Amino acid sequence: MRAVVTRVSSASVTIGGRVEGAIDRGFLVLLGVGPQDNEAVCDKLAEKICNLRIFEDENEKMNLNLEQVGGSLLVVSQFTLYADTSSRRPGFSHAAKPDLAVPLYERFMEQCRQRGFTVEHGQFGADMQVASVNDGPVTILFDTDK
Repeated sequence: MRAVVTRVSSASVTIGGRVEGAIDRGFLVLLGVGPQDNEAVCDKLAEKICNLRIFEDENEKMNLNLEQVGGSLLVVSQFTLYADTSSRRPGFSHAAKPDLAVPLYERFMEQCRQRGFTVEHGQFGADMQVASVNDGPVTILFDTDK
């Protein structure tokens, strides 16, 4: 799985002119699923992201995690994280097909909810407009294959 996690002061996803999900302080997670991914990989990634310490403490050091700051997650499916960029026109054959990707996308969000977090989201496969106010900016890339 691949995830781009951005620390945000706010983020939202809009589909067809309607806001489907919005958060204040927390993480915007762009999540991609690869064809070799499974539930164990998904669960490990959710644990890593939920415990990621990238919020500043009283000494302006990145020491606090999402729970400690009362943050939420906005999770957006993003198959383009698996783009093959060897040519000018990216190919997406390295992304998982929906029959694998959708359940793992849903599982990732459920794993975050089970840890006590509010999870907002877009709609898998939809044309979405994502807005965010990046805080820092701080953006972390996760790739479970590495």
